[in-house]
Amino acid sequence: MTDALKRLSEEGVAIWLDDLSRRRISSGDLAELLDQQHVVGVTTNPTIFQKAISHGDGYEEQLADLATRRVTVEEAVRMITTADVRDAADVLRPVHEATDGQDGRVSIEVDPRLAHDTRATVAEAKQLAWLVDRPNTFIKIPATRAGLPAITETIARGISVNVTLIFSLERYREVMDAYQKGLEQARAKGLELDQIYSVASFFVSRVDTEIDKRLSAVGTPEATALRGKAAVANARLAYQAFEEVVAADRWQALERAGANVQRPLWASTGVKDPDYPDTLYVTELVAPGTVNTMPEDTLKATEDHGEITGNTVAGTYEQARADLDALAGVGVDYDDVVRVLEDEGVEKFEKAWIGLLESTKAELERLVGEEG
Repeated sequence: MTDALKRLSEEGVAIWLDDLSRRRISSGDLAELLDQQHVVGVTTNPTIFQKAISHGDGYEEQLADLATRRVTVEEAVRMITTADVRDAADVLRPVHEATDGQDGRVSIEVDPRLAHDTRATVAEAKQLAWLVDRPNTFIKIPATRAGLPAITETIARGISVNVTLIFSLERYREVMDAYQKGLEQARAKGLELDQIYSVASFFVSRVDTEIDKRLSAVGTPEATALRGKAAVANARLAYQAFEEVVAADRWQALERAGANVQRPLWASTGVKDPDYPDTLYVTELVAPGTVNTMPEDTLKATEDHGEITGNTVAGTYEQARADLDALAGVGVDYDDVVRVLEDEGVEKFEKAWIGLLESTKAELERLVGEEG
């Protein structure tokens, strides 16, 4: 069997795991993934933490201590999640050092209920960076309208950022602009730019899910023929935008000052439609200087039967543009799609966060009841 994950890494794609739990850390599973599956980073989100804490083990002792202290549920959730991220960051520290700070990273998200509040998002980012207190941490900030200035200010403070929930090409360009603004402000303050890192998480599978639903509703042969094409086309055009930005004079000046490029990160790469290959959003988005954060099932599928044939993004931009332009011809409004996806993305994370708070509250109350 060919080592598809090794080949993917050799093509310049950093493989990150889109999952984390205390059990995964304590069992040695995370360390094993680094050692054997070429994983060099970890991303988390509210949904992942809700699943880990609600259904996983390894949290009992800390929950009991928190219950004894009568902490608020908000504090309890932050203590639990930052502890997991801190421990995972320690596991990944050798990778961080071996890659001069580029990889070996663990991401933790600001409270998604703050997604439309710039000042609160910055305050939360500062707090999370202080709580985790590891140099190989990314603070995740959603690319909402209010998130853009929060990204700039957080970067300007020297805090590394994973920008999340990017769906549209226009918003992605705004994210790259926000990052550069932050670096320019950091430079003006005298901060060392080579200590600041960022990735921009461009979501993939959800684009096909929403657009395919609309194409199926149209139902014409022309519409049906476009199913399964939009997400890859959208991501490939995002990479084209990235190439244009890093080739421009503005970025070149920052790079000469020591700035690190904000790598595109392919997020939501688990295939949701069983009619499509389960490695679709890995094999079709191979390009140097990118990150692909995969759920474990996608990681295993790629390892088992992924066909890595080299760069699959170069030379595709004309066809990708044609695929997206064709959507309007069958009545699918791209701008409306990406707006809906951003709104739903924030809503889903808010819902997961509230579920996490509720399940943690119930567990704390149970433990307090046992004490009393």
